[in-house]
Amino acid sequence: MKRQAYQPILITDASRSQDDQLNSRQKRYVLMMGIRVACLVVGAILVGVKAPLLWLWLPLLGLGMVLIPWLAVLLANDRPPKEEHRLANKLHPRHRDDTPPMALAAEEPPHKVIDAEP
Repeated sequence: MKRQAYQPILITDASRSQDDQLNSRQKRYVLMMGIRVACLVVGAILVGVKAPLLWLWLPLLGLGMVLIPWLAVLLANDRPPKEEHRLANKLHPRHRDDTPPMALAAEEPPHKVIDAEP
């Protein structure tokens, strides 16, 4: 039986740690809530200066103030997609070998290395 080729384990295939995922979700949440506060401040300024097209700006800013918190909570509670559900893997599937690296077949005994002097 043939000996299987060496299969290196790639660290790029490892998923992100839970702490990294939580940290990125928290940053995204704070950024989105900052945009919501900016919508509120811009709306107050526009009302204060009686800006032209106020009838257009206020509903858009109000929509942002209502939708952004909803999206922020959904995205903050979401986890990254599983490997089999990622679009990149569906377009370019990788062949995974389930055998461990440098695995020997069951019938094949380990080889001894003998140093031969010339």
